Amino acid sequence: MAKRAFDILAALAGLVLLSPLLAAIAVAVRLDSPGPALHWSSRVGRFNAIFKMPKFRTMRTGAPNVATHLLPDPDAWITPLGRFLRRSSLDELPQLWSVLTGDMSLVGPRPALFNQDDLVALRTAAGVDALRPGVTGWAQINGRDDLPAPEKARRDAEYLARQGFLFDLKIILVTLVAASSGRGVRH
Repeated sequence: MAKRAFDILAALAGLVLLSPLLAAIAVAVRLDSPGPALHWSSRVGRFNAIFKMPKFRTMRTGAPNVATHLLPDPDAWITPLGRFLRRSSLDELPQLWSVLTGDMSLVGPRPALFNQDDLVALRTAAGVDALRPGVTGWAQINGRDDLPAPEKARRDAEYLARQGFLFDLKIILVTLVAASSGRGVRH
């Protein structure tokens, strides 16, 4: 209950305070390449329910709907601005909307793509599917794109066992530092 209240207040404050930045990024995305500013990705949420998660669009329209690392040539699909948005994690800011609506939390396991069956199965076996997915999480700050699915699931299970307000604050602070450096982002 306290975690959800914190999520709502933080997401609302973030959306209000960051609204000029969000608007500027949306305009920049539209100017950078044809297509919408937001990409609504089908993701696996709490109890493996599929939900639509918004991100600023970082790929050209028509890109295959798979994890970037599964593309034969990811650089051919990523827009020039998209590269910067990914490295800085600014593409993730619209997810504050999903936190506000209850599909996500600020901290939790990163939501898997609907077709990442291996990761979903490992998380389900560990009971991690009971958590709301997060904008950031324990696995996210311990390797991000560099972690294979079994290690992500192990870190997510560790978060499930250790979760709490102070642990969440630690993850948020480490995320802010990591996002400013672009550490762990492959594409």
